[in-house]
Amino acid sequence: MRFDSVALPPEAEALRGQVREFLAAEWPDGYWPNSDFGEGHDPAFSRKLGARGWIGMTWPKEHGGGARTFFERYVVTEELLAAGAPVAAHWIADRQSGPLLLKFGSRAQRRRFLPGIARGECYFSIGMSEPNTGSDLASVRTRAERVDGGWLVNGAKIWTTDAHRNHFIIALVRTGPRSANRHAGLSQLIVDLKAEGVAVRPIRNLAGGEDFNEVAFQDCFVPDANLVGEPGGGWTQVTSELGYERSGPERFLSAFRVFVEFVRAAGPSPDDGAAALIGRLASQLMTLRRMSISVAGMLQQGQSPVVESALVKSLGNDFEKMLPELVRLSPLCRAGREGEPLPFAVERDPMSAWLAPLERCLRQTVLYAPSFTLRGGTREILRGVIARGLGLR
Repeated sequence: MRFDSVALPPEAEALRGQVREFLAAEWPDGYWPNSDFGEGHDPAFSRKLGARGWIGMTWPKEHGGGARTFFERYVVTEELLAAGAPVAAHWIADRQSGPLLLKFGSRAQRRRFLPGIARGECYFSIGMSEPNTGSDLASVRTRAERVDGGWLVNGAKIWTTDAHRNHFIIALVRTGPRSANRHAGLSQLIVDLKAEGVAVRPIRNLAGGEDFNEVAFQDCFVPDANLVGEPGGGWTQVTSELGYERSGPERFLSAFRVFVEFVRAAGPSPDDGAAALIGRLASQLMTLRRMSISVAGMLQQGQSPVVESALVKSLGNDFEKMLPELVRLSPLCRAGREGEPLPFAVERDPMSAWLAPLERCLRQTVLYAPSFTLRGGTREILRGVIARGLGLR
């Protein structure tokens, strides 16, 4: 495993100014920025991004993409997250569902789904995790049985972000009998979230939102045309998909707005404690960014950096959970109002506009932070992937 030093090319860096101009002109009225990619479901904003060619950027033009480089996509992604733009609607479809269909999907599936995703009009959820199975993805129990013209699906998926608002979910299901090879007999199906036999149940989180859901399937019919790849190829496909999910800058920028507001609150002449914390956080952020850009370089070369992506996500999640805690405990924040610590009781709406920018952003991030090390693979799973990649287990 190695992370070669990679510099973003000039044509990629040139996009920064364009994205910033776009954000200044198209920022939704009244939207409070937060760098967590899971917040801010705004279809109108996604359609505007699609019109600029900033969704499906690396895909072939014949499928509605821009035929641009992974480096150019990286810059656009980084700028959107740093600004805290509302990108949740199209995020999963752009990041991993589209690339999965490009690699394993049929020609008909590419024609049907990819142009709509690239326009910012077609949204996908991830159907991997299940209730009562922990992080053991190979233990999925949702079954798809062969019937005339397709498959009959029964089971449930959980942590299906925005399933109550999205159009489709790509579900990992068992289509073959269990055997000694736990990875055999798995397949992926594209399921219409509005189809008969599909029930979506929102799960309220600490912040009061309902972005996570449980999706239950009861005799849900899925046509053969919606099988991704070949029957039994699901494990290879889903591990490839996880590489896209784990490697991007969203895996260390979810708490970035807290850092931005802390630097602003500290001012141009921070005291020694604030300066030391800014330096500590900035150095870690820069290191993670270089690693993530290196992964973008591997993707540009057609490689499959599964282990490297897992390491970026593991270290990045640790960082984005640590950042708000260090800021919260810093003397600058503990000063609070009239010398009191910043209150975190929920006697008022934690997202209320009456809060100062740093306190508002900090409260919001602290409430969402418990999910950072769960989505996309827990610490334990990621460390297992890394250990196997290094030959340690």
